[in-house]
Amino acid sequence: MRTSFNGVTIELVNGDITEQSDIEAVVNAANAQLKSGGGVAGAIHQKAGPRLEKACRPMAPISPGEAVITEAFELPNRYVIHTLGPVYGRDKPESKLLNQAYQNSLKLAEENKIKSIAFPAISTGAFGYPMKEAAEISLKNIKKKAPQLNFIKTIRFVLYSSNDLKIYQNQAQKIFD
Repeated sequence: MRTSFNGVTIELVNGDITEQSDIEAVVNAANAQLKSGGGVAGAIHQKAGPRLEKACRPMAPISPGEAVITEAFELPNRYVIHTLGPVYGRDKPESKLLNQAYQNSLKLAEENKIKSIAFPAISTGAFGYPMKEAAEISLKNIKKKAPQLNFIKTIRFVLYSSNDLKIYQNQAQKIFD
């Protein structure tokens, strides 16, 4: 699915966040220590190679809602923006922290004059955030921030499963139509 809002193209695709070669920055759903792990963080670190973890070390730990940026090393992108989403049921208030993770990622992208960015569904894997709520928060955030974006022209959500993609598509239709 592809839609435009305020001069920003929003794309929803099923795929692998580490395979977005036409995107300048990918977002890592990171852990606090910015190390390899499971899910998105594990995939990004594995594909980027050991220099990514070395580049992350001086920036760790980060708190829920925070974001930091590194180069992408062996990934087909220029940058990785690492953000820590909330653990659902533990980090409060979850919705505010998830919102901040997206806002701070977009802020870093703008500061670095990044034209295209790809997000995973932050906090929805091991951190347990319900997919429908996470989709609504992330897409409403994009709609709210789009008028303020000067450099970002493409925002892609890369959803790992076709079911997750359907949830995002349903939320996008409600929010952007």
